[in-house]
Formats: sequence, C-alpha cells, structure tokens
Amino acid sequence: MAGDGGGGIDWESLAEATSGAVGSLVSTTVLYPLDTCKTKFQAELQTQQGAHKYRNLSDVFWEAVRKRQFFSLYQGLNTKNIHSFISSFCYFYGYSYFKRLYMEKTGAKSIGTRANLLVAAAAGACTVIVTQPLDTASSRMQTSAFGKSKGLRETLAEGTWMEAFDGLGISLILTCNPSIQYTAFDQLKQRLILRQRRKNAESAEDSSRVALSAFSAFLLGAIAKSIATIFTYPLIRCKTMIQAADPDEDDDDESERPGKSRAPKTMLGGLHAIWSKEGIPGFFKGLHAQILKTVLSSALLLMIKEKISKFTWVSLLALRRYLFVSQKRIKSA
Repeated sequence: MAGDGGGGIDWESLAEATSGAVGSLVSTTVLYPLDTCKTKFQAELQTQQGAHKYRNLSDVFWEAVRKRQFFSLYQGLNTKNIHSFISSFCYFYGYSYFKRLYMEKTGAKSIGTRANLLVAAAAGACTVIVTQPLDTASSRMQTSAFGKSKGLRETLAEGTWMEAFDGLGISLILTCNPSIQYTAFDQLKQRLILRQRRKNAESAEDSSRVALSAFSAFLLGAIAKSIATIFTYPLIRCKTMIQAADPDEDDDDESERPGKSRAPKTMLGGLHAIWSKEGIPGFFKGLHAQILKTVLSSALLLMIKEKISKFTWVSLLALRRYLFVSQKRIKSA
C-alpha cells in the first residue's frame, strides 16, 4: 500500500517528519526571545580581569529594554525558523525511516535501546551536515549587537564558505543529545501507550494510532531533554562560542564591554579558553538557561507533534488517495 499513488514515498516517515517540523516551528517562535538571551549569555567569555558584561540571563533582556531594542530579541528569527523546520523535518524523517528500515531488515517487532541510539545518531548526523550553515548564521545573528543583525545572505557572506560550517565537528558529536532524548522519550512513550491499550482493550490496528495526552508528552519531553542537556552542556556552550559573531565587528559600545576577545574557532580552542579564563564552573555557565529553554522547547515540540500527528496522517492519506486516483485517470486516458 505504500506505493499506491505515492511513487514509493514512505508516507509514515513523511507524516512523522511533517508533524515534527510544524511542532519545531511553533516552539522556536514562541521561545525565541529566551533563546536569544541564552545564546548571548553563553557566548560571552570572561576576561582576564574576571569581568562580565552579563552576570545572569536577565541582564541580556534588560539591556535590550534599556536600549529600546526589545524587538532585537527576535533578530535572526526567520533564519532560526528555517533551520528549525528543515532540521526537524530531516531528523524525524530520517529517524522514522531508519527505524522502519532496521525493523524490516531484522524482522524485529520493536527496536531495542542500542539500535534506537544508533538510528537516532545516524538521523542526527545527516541532519547536522545539511543544516549547519543555517545553524551558524542564526547563532551569529543572535549574538550580534542589538539592532545590528544582518540578513541570512549578508551574514554568511561575511566569512568563507568553510566558516559557514563552524562548529560542525561539535554538532556531529552533539548528535548524541537528541539520540538520548528521543530514545528516552520513545521508551517511556511505549510503556505509557501499552498501558493505555490494555485499559482501552482496543484492537491492534486501532491501538497503533493511540496518542499521548498533552501533559504526558510535555512531561516525558522535559525529563528526556533535561538528562541529555546536562551530559552534553560543555560542548553546547563551546559550539555557541565558536559560532558567535565577532565582538570587534558588532559591538561598538566600548563603555559597556569590559574587554573584548575574539571567539575561538575550534573545539579545543573553545574548551581551553573556558578552562583558562573561567575554570570548571565555566563549562556549565548558563546551564540553567539552556535547560529552561531546551526543556520547554523540546517538550512543546513533542506535545504539538503528538497532538497533530493524527491529523497529519489523515491529511497525507487523503493526499495519497488523491494521487492514486489521478494516476489511474491518467493511465485510463
């Protein structure tokens, strides 16, 4: 049935990808000001004198208010939305496709934890390679001085093509983050759905489309993302510093910046800079902000994805039927 009017399209993977991409788009837009504050806070490296421009996350927000640049908290939103949509679509499509492929090849009825981690990592790696320039551009826009962010084309044109892939190595390593997150989420989700199936005593066909409640999806997403974030945070902060806009180009307010330093451009350079200037606590600077943003974002994404997945599936079934009928009419003509 997968090929009926679909030209070999994997419709189930497409449904997963579409609902995941829409959920990502909504969550990114809603939480973007928080994301901007978090990114600027993470990107700042302590000077040799121990001075900080931002002592905490709220300092970034009040700087925008004080300078009457509140809407600059949304600078780079369009690029971030494009990145989030493409990234989530590629990830969820790859994750669903690789998982189905594994189960077909092995004949297994379910996928184990180790295989799930490998599948998620493979999907994440493919996604990162495709979307890294957008990730770099959005980080540069967010860390630019308020009111001085440039468009996507101008931002990428400032450096070489290779610089558009700044942080790619760390991003590939960080594929373990969503791998841990979605593996934990899927395992917990399966247990809850099994319990729900037993309670409802539904048939196997009908129960396959059972969805989590909004609260359950939100809670599971929050728990899974918190664990993944804590384990990978030093690399997350290092990547943000590597991708940050050059302060010497974007910040001309000398009186408010106690010392400038060019952002490191390699993983080892970033880790060494954090260690030499901030010590061990520096590896976890902004962890609370990262957890707050990523937990809310991921939980909101998964909640929306779960709630619209049934609608997306029905819509794609209707589209597949329409394509099938159209093909039959063309052949009969």
